[in-house]
Amino acid sequence: MKTEWNDLGVKLSEPILQTLKDLNFIKTTPVQAACIPLLLQKKDVCAEAVTGSGKTLAFIIPILEILLARSTPLKKHDIGALIISPTRELASQIDEVLSKFLEHLPQFTHLQMIGGAHTVVQDIKEFTSKGAHIIITTPGRFMDLLIRQGDKINLAGGLKALEILILDEADRLLDLGFHATLNTILGFLPKQRRTGLFSATQTREVESLARAGLRNPVAVTVKEKNIGGDGSRTPSSLANYYMVCEGNQKLAALISLMKTKAPGKFMVFMSTCAAVEYFSLLLKHFLPSVTVMSIHGKLKTTRFKIFDKFRSLKTTGLLVCTDVMARGIDIADIDWVFQFDAPSCASDFVHRCGRTARIGNHGTALAFLLPNEEPYVHFIDINQKVKLSPMELPDDLPDNLDEIRQMQLNDRSLMDRATRAFVSYIHSYVKHECSVLLRVKDLDFGRLAVGFGLLTLPKMPELKNRKTDFFKPLDIDLNTIAYKEKAREKIRQEKLTIYRETGVWPSSKANSGPMKKNESWSEQRAQKNRKKEKKKLRVEQKKRKRAAVDEDEWNELARDARLLKKLKKRKISEKSFEKQFNKADAAPSETT
Repeated sequence: MKTEWNDLGVKLSEPILQTLKDLNFIKTTPVQAACIPLLLQKKDVCAEAVTGSGKTLAFIIPILEILLARSTPLKKHDIGALIISPTRELASQIDEVLSKFLEHLPQFTHLQMIGGAHTVVQDIKEFTSKGAHIIITTPGRFMDLLIRQGDKINLAGGLKALEILILDEADRLLDLGFHATLNTILGFLPKQRRTGLFSATQTREVESLARAGLRNPVAVTVKEKNIGGDGSRTPSSLANYYMVCEGNQKLAALISLMKTKAPGKFMVFMSTCAAVEYFSLLLKHFLPSVTVMSIHGKLKTTRFKIFDKFRSLKTTGLLVCTDVMARGIDIADIDWVFQFDAPSCASDFVHRCGRTARIGNHGTALAFLLPNEEPYVHFIDINQKVKLSPMELPDDLPDNLDEIRQMQLNDRSLMDRATRAFVSYIHSYVKHECSVLLRVKDLDFGRLAVGFGLLTLPKMPELKNRKTDFFKPLDIDLNTIAYKEKAREKIRQEKLTIYRETGVWPSSKANSGPMKKNESWSEQRAQKNRKKEKKKLRVEQKKRKRAAVDEDEWNELARDARLLKKLKKRKISEKSFEKQFNKADAAPSETT
């Protein structure tokens, strides 16, 4: 049920109402109607709402109203509001919305502190020269700036004026491992503040963070209801489907659906960065009339530019991405979301779907599942309360294998990408959260290899004694395949000459010693964990040693203080004091 802005029970300022009118936000969403009055009534709020429900305005409007209501204006370097977001893309979106409101409220300054867009030096220069009454940031960058000394920036001092803290996508913040960072940041903030914690899911970790950072919070839960009356984790305007297809059919099915559903905007989620890089190149080739872009977590500097370009795209566009784009990202008019692979975390299934059908709009989401993955449908229904309807595989799927292989024969770099994508996919499958249902041993590796368009199967222990008979390797010497890039090919040829003469490839560090036997991913992971444990143990031992030393020093200081106190009160003579004091100083040397 939606409400008029004037019916919230709290009066909104004219500049805010004007901005809402400019942005064509006529009515509130349920989460806005619930949270705005509570935050303006000096309550802490812990809000859970389905993805795409309008959470951003639910905290931006209270922030501005709270700052407007201050009895004294904020000084240049006073920070009145702090918004912490899990990713730079989401932070940029929040900044964009806030900027619209600040066009009518020029007395407030704001600053976005995130990686990629600016360097730390630029952020310091911006804050020192202009200040920022509202800061939108990510935990890592803000923590870095907060604890800096000697760079002429004093964020800790500015935070003394803080009126309100917002933790957006709190579940994602914790999933990304920011719990300790957030607790450190909370330690710098004044106790007398309002706090809003917004999340798509309420986990134990989120509840723990709420207990640490909020005072007697009001819990707000906004959920869509389906026809049967059960609480659904996805908007009612979203149509959710799944399609069962073999590993060698997935790409062809995706291309076929793209051709039939265009024009529009589409997103394809894949499990690994390598898969995103490889399949985006194939999709560009097979869908020449579609603007294909790709984003994954390893694109640190160009990620936001690509994201912004896709958002502003007016023609048919396809964004191939990993789960870095699964949460909080608001791209207008996404028509279809395709899940090429099942996400490693069940909750990400919901967040992926939530990129479409946002704020009342209609959208469609489709998950491609291998035959052995069909039980995942029931698991998502039970675990995430999302019901999926079956969709039939398109007729007359094209066989693209020969064309993909020819592309690799024309450019070795594409062959390298294909192999990396396949290997990374198998590794991600091994560590899948739902490995009880999605078991590696049930995969048809032969059909998967065909789906990736491989020329030959890579040498990896995970393929030993696995089903691969569907795959027919190309009878070719892979060393004859050249890179299109001439400089790169020249280097490869020089190394190939050395290899043929010595039998050792010259570039690898492993060649400096005896060659190692291939190890499975699980064994590599186990070794890595053992090294981490050893390192952790060494650090803890050092800490204990330091703590023991510190305790001894404190004990000595306490003893000296007691002696001085006795001397001042004339309970002991100066001669007795010097004797005991010198004796205590000599004690350590006697024991060494």
